Amino acid sequence: MLQSSAIPILKIGDFLLVSIQYDIHDKIAELLQQDILKRISETQAKGVLVDISALETVDSFIARSLADTAAMASILDAELIIVGMSPTVATTLTELGLTMAGVRAAVNLDEGYDLLKASLGQRVVDRRNR
Repeated sequence: MLQSSAIPILKIGDFLLVSIQYDIHDKIAELLQQDILKRISETQAKGVLVDISALETVDSFIARSLADTAAMASILDAELIIVGMSPTVATTLTELGLTMAGVRAAVNLDEGYDLLKASLGQRVVDRRNR
């Protein structure tokens, strides 16, 4: 019986970074949800970046799980942002009628990190001129 999702959750300042590197099934999604909420509680993280750029597909259960995790994180005073969603995944979610209401998204980790910093009123560095 699995006790953890085995997906690393890294702490970077006030935030957590979760990088999902392979397509996950329902049980792993449930365990990941528990792991994220536990780490938010343990670290008092104010934000969570969930990188799904490596995922080729996101089914309705995984999408609902991510949306539910975002809602639960909000109750724990943390904002969850999905980063790296491919156009294919976005199209599939739309075709399934899943809007993931209340979940913010960013094109990449840099943008997601800046969104979290801005939501906390922290200074955001302009990366366009680099």
